Amino acid sequence: MDVTLPAGHPLFGRVGDAQWARTLEAADLLQVDKGAVVYGPKRFRRCLGLVLRGRVQVRRESLLMATLNAGDIFGAAALFTGHGSYPTTLTALTPCQALLIPEEGVRRLLRECPPFAEDYAAYLSGRIQFLSQRLEALSAGSAEGSLARYLLGSGGDALTLSATQLCQRLSMGRATLYRAFEALEVAGAIAREGKTIRVLSPDRLREAANLD
Repeated sequence: MDVTLPAGHPLFGRVGDAQWARTLEAADLLQVDKGAVVYGPKRFRRCLGLVLRGRVQVRRESLLMATLNAGDIFGAAALFTGHGSYPTTLTALTPCQALLIPEEGVRRLLRECPPFAEDYAAYLSGRIQFLSQRLEALSAGSAEGSLARYLLGSGGDALTLSATQLCQRLSMGRATLYRAFEALEVAGAIAREGKTIRVLSPDRLREAANLD
């Protein structure tokens, strides 16, 4: 298999030529047509994938997680675990080609190539940070909708309530509540004056609450 070592790649860029050649001996090339599933909950391999050509969309149910391009990695969630399903669905947005490195090949690189082990740890740390940011964004969006629905249900143009009371009634943390406040203020839906929340636009509150 003739796949050039990705120069400067954040994960494979420090793998030696001989180690890369041994890795390729056990790896497979995957060709996927546009619109086809690359990986799915019940259709995956215990391999680390490297997109060589094309674009791949990553979704968890209806949630768009990421779009992968040439050089991007996928499949780490399938490695070193006995889970019988994969957490996301990867769909080819264009005709795609990917390199699949089996789990044992990844283990060998971790054992024999310390720079790869360091870069793999950095890659996984980056994935954790990315997922934490996605969860935070989703939490903020959900909090924004919850706050909007509560304000609409109050039935008035203004509500006077402490942040502590709102946190208790909405079952959310103070930091999450303030992010929701900020989002609704930026949208022009509300204005705050101390403990008083004034409704400026019921229509924009309904939009935030997904009631339209």
